[in-house]
Parts: sequence; structure tokens; C-alpha cells
Amino acid sequence: MRSALVVIAGLVLLAIFMVTGRALTGVSGLSAAAHYFIPVWFGLAVANVVYGLRDGGSARDEIRIFAVAFAVPAVVALLLAWKLS
Repeated sequence: MRSALVVIAGLVLLAIFMVTGRALTGVSGLSAAAHYFIPVWFGLAVANVVYGLRDGGSARDEIRIFAVAFAVPAVVALLLAWKLS
């Protein structure tokens, strides 16, 4: 359940980045906003792993959760950047 919430949070954060990029620089800012999102999301996904480990999760499980939680929003961001560039 937490994994799904993290993925949804990542997609919502990506949407916030895209709206902000559009508001600040117009359509040209959409691709850049998607690129800026990826390192920020990586840091937040790592923080989620640390939280999971401190909460008693095993490293094996947390790495699998990290892989999905980071990859899904990051791939969506890369696809958007590619289509919008």
C-alpha cells in the first residue's frame, strides 16, 4: 500500500513540476521541468528507503520498493521530456 502511495505522490509531484515549469517559462519550460524532477524524485525515493529501513523493513524489500517507486515517475518524466522537446 505504501508503495502505491509513493508512486502516486511521485506522479503528483511531477505534475506540480510541469505546471510550475509552464507557469514560469511557458511551453519551453515543460521539458526542463521534467528533467529537474528526476534528481529531486531520486532524493525523495532514497528518503523513502531510509524511512522504510528505520521502520523495520528489510533491505531487500526496500530496494525492490525503491526500484518501482523511483522508476515509474522517472520514466513518465523522461517520456514527457522526450515528447515535449
